[in-house]
Amino acid sequence: EATLRAEILLGIKEVPGYLGCYILRRLSSDEVEFLTMLLRESLSALQAFAGPAYEHAIVPGERRRFLLHYDERSAHYQVVVQPACEPV
Repeated sequence: EATLRAEILLGIKEVPGYLGCYILRRLSSDEVEFLTMLLRESLSALQAFAGPAYEHAIVPGERRRFLLHYDERSAHYQVVVQPACEPV
């Protein structure tokens, strides 16, 4: 969690189209699972940053040693209801 806050989020904030993120943590009996949800202006903004392989998850090698497993592909969704429960 500290690495997410201190290193990864500091850099990603500077990427054009970045609006914010949620970091979710789930404790289980033998591990801690994190889910990161990055909010962007549009899919086009993401594609401009990540290129044609925008669905490929970026997990640097030095970070992988901390992970038991991770998703190799990122899923992208359109926000249809915001936390204020108002339609977008």
